[in-house]
Amino acid sequence: MNTNEIMARLEAKHPGESEYLQAVREVLQSVEETYNQHPEFEKAKIIERIVEPDRILTFRVTWVDDKGEVQTNLGYRVQFNSAIGPYKGGLRFHPAVTPSMLKFLGFEQVFKNALTTLPMGGAKGGSDFDPSGKSDAEIMRFCQAFMQELVNIIGPDQDVPAGDVGVGGREIGFLNGMYRKITSQHGTGVLTGKGLTWGGSLLRPEATGFGLLYFVDNMLKKAGKSIKGCRVAISGFGNVAWGAAIKATEMGAKVVTISGRKGMCEIPGGIDQEMIDYMLEMRQSNRHNVEDMAIKFPNKAKYFAGEKAWRVPCDIALPCAFQNELSLEDAKTLVANGCWACSEGSNMGCQPDAIHYFQSKGVLFSPGKASNAGGVATSGLEMVQNASHLSWSAAEVDAKLQKIMSDIHEQCVKYGTQADGSIDYVKGANIAGFMKVATAMIEQGIY
Repeated sequence: MNTNEIMARLEAKHPGESEYLQAVREVLQSVEETYNQHPEFEKAKIIERIVEPDRILTFRVTWVDDKGEVQTNLGYRVQFNSAIGPYKGGLRFHPAVTPSMLKFLGFEQVFKNALTTLPMGGAKGGSDFDPSGKSDAEIMRFCQAFMQELVNIIGPDQDVPAGDVGVGGREIGFLNGMYRKITSQHGTGVLTGKGLTWGGSLLRPEATGFGLLYFVDNMLKKAGKSIKGCRVAISGFGNVAWGAAIKATEMGAKVVTISGRKGMCEIPGGIDQEMIDYMLEMRQSNRHNVEDMAIKFPNKAKYFAGEKAWRVPCDIALPCAFQNELSLEDAKTLVANGCWACSEGSNMGCQPDAIHYFQSKGVLFSPGKASNAGGVATSGLEMVQNASHLSWSAAEVDAKLQKIMSDIHEQCVKYGTQADGSIDYVKGANIAGFMKVATAMIEQGIY
């Protein structure tokens, strides 16, 4: 396998799909040496097969707003690879959603899900619908229209979507309600991230953020460090940032930033429980304005319009908002201000140049497919509970999540340890996930 040759063909076939091509290049560069040690992979053309999704469904979503006006959006589901289990991956409602974005997310999801050790394939979906400023009734009507198309290709043992950016418990509820109405199937296993009264799992909303901190804790311990007393900069203020803020604070760290689309809030004294609780209100308001935190707590937080979370000195940076949110310049600013660790809570949160800069400066770095896998891992645990008609306690779920994140860290160490003893977590995560999926594809033949 020659990565440059493969990428040249992909770029010619899929011009302009920058996020997808970026994700594929990162994985291929990591696994090239390992791949070339397995002639059976080349014979079965594993790379050519694994970089293309099994199928992409594109559909029109027509709904009526509160003014009685007809609105039309595009909906998508990218079913990428099911070699190790049914398709699994979130739905994203955001105006920036494109097929390229969803292909990148689905591709990443394949390897992330493989790392969890659970039998789940990779998929992603969503729409260019923007929930911001919409009423509950409008969001319900959109979700119902969206499900009328999605229903044809999902099922508990076929494809199990979950939430993502713009899709939380409210949206999952509306989607599930329409699925039940259309199919007359009243099982609870077709979506994850459900409400606790109808099949949801305890700790699912917190899981991505909790898992992120469990991975960070393992990474720091391996390096002989501790998170206690560290300054932590977090971007975003959605579910991932919220869960990360909770767990980082519990572990004795001080969360000094959160951010939004238009600016960031610096919290010099560290976020407290009252502020963490208010993050939920901020998200539910549909305003998507992080300045609300500074308005609510003027003596604790200060808002900086147009600024990112990375301007504040910190020890650990946790990008938890969107892909490619942390640039090379941001990485330089962080390192200059004393940052020595960065873990992605968002999918592909750091641009390639930023990752290379971190690694060149000896900054501990972990990619999202490893460090943010706690969300899909707990979705997998929700599927197990649904299939068994059981509901585990929060302590049981948390213990299983901690074990999964520890196992993911061990896989990264196994495949990412370099000759000098350092650990390349990007390489380790990519090779570990790739080997599991490629082996499963080989053993099941050409199809």
